[in-house]
Amino acid sequence: MRNRRYAVRPLLGCLALSLLAAACPAGAEEPEAPSIEPNFLTNIRQVTDGFEKAGEGYFSPDGKKIIYQAVRREYPFYQIYTQPLEDGRPQLISPGRGRTTCSYFSPDGTKLMFSSSHADPKLYETEKAERDQQEEDRKSGVRRRYSWPFDEHMDIYETDLNGQILKKLTDAPGYDAEGAYSSDGKKIAFCSTRDGDPDLYLMNADGTDVTQLTNAEGYDGGPFISPDGKWVVFRSDRKQKDYLQIYVIGVDGKHETALTDSNGVNWGPYWHPTQPYLIWSGADHSNPRARPNYDLWLAKYEVKDGQFSIGEPQRVTDFAGADVLPVFSPDGKKLMWTSTRTEDHSSQLYIADFQLP
Repeated sequence: MRNRRYAVRPLLGCLALSLLAAACPAGAEEPEAPSIEPNFLTNIRQVTDGFEKAGEGYFSPDGKKIIYQAVRREYPFYQIYTQPLEDGRPQLISPGRGRTTCSYFSPDGTKLMFSSSHADPKLYETEKAERDQQEEDRKSGVRRRYSWPFDEHMDIYETDLNGQILKKLTDAPGYDAEGAYSSDGKKIAFCSTRDGDPDLYLMNADGTDVTQLTNAEGYDGGPFISPDGKWVVFRSDRKQKDYLQIYVIGVDGKHETALTDSNGVNWGPYWHPTQPYLIWSGADHSNPRARPNYDLWLAKYEVKDGQFSIGEPQRVTDFAGADVLPVFSPDGKKLMWTSTRTEDHSSQLYIADFQLP
């Protein structure tokens, strides 16, 4: 096993939230009026606040709670929180130390899953190094280029609804994270560096019977299993380093297909729960003099004779800032995503009522 640290540019890792304000600040080129957003979204509202930044949220099976990652001023790394959507306060779920990411509710609503490096034997040194770097950045006024280290101490954990750890699901050397359950709760798709670089794997929900899905040079990550359990959608920079595109592969490891191939970045794909649609975030990077603006995109998909394809993508958001990491509610009637459309331009979670075209 080679221990490697990956510089993630742009928006390659699971925790791309820090970059959003820098990449797409207020003052970017205004979209042409009228906005397209009312065609898909109504009743847009912010659902997290009080954090330095928050994002990558997912709904509980009943749609009444969310789970997400957020940073408070007093600690430098993301931690995991749950929160009722109606008049709810955040509840800390993760151990409170270490890097944490990629949280998810089990489909039966009885357990939680997230990745954490709290077992790092040199965690104090890791925390101190990050605090020292952030203090140096504040004094110098320098904004660091975003990077997400594929921490070799990151593993996937199963907990109860209060964050009590029930089981460590991965124990191979290297980074294990970006996990998501299948709709029946029997499988977990995840990203691991156990073979030397980030590839996709499947395992039983109890951590057994691990099988490798992809084995391409570069990063394969952010997997989600389709509602029918037959496909895994993911992001990869295998064509051009650091420039992500959307791919799909069968759970049997066959019929791998690139769904996007643009002069930019497409990432964070997610399945609609009841209709044949995929949603993701994308931006055009073809003009080096223009700031890329990340918006949400929707496309209808079709599977014919074992081949997966998508139709022409439709733009869902046109806000002059970053809109990323979209997810649907279990009934498909709401959309939640991470956005910098806040007054202070920090990344926070937003929810809207959603309608298909």
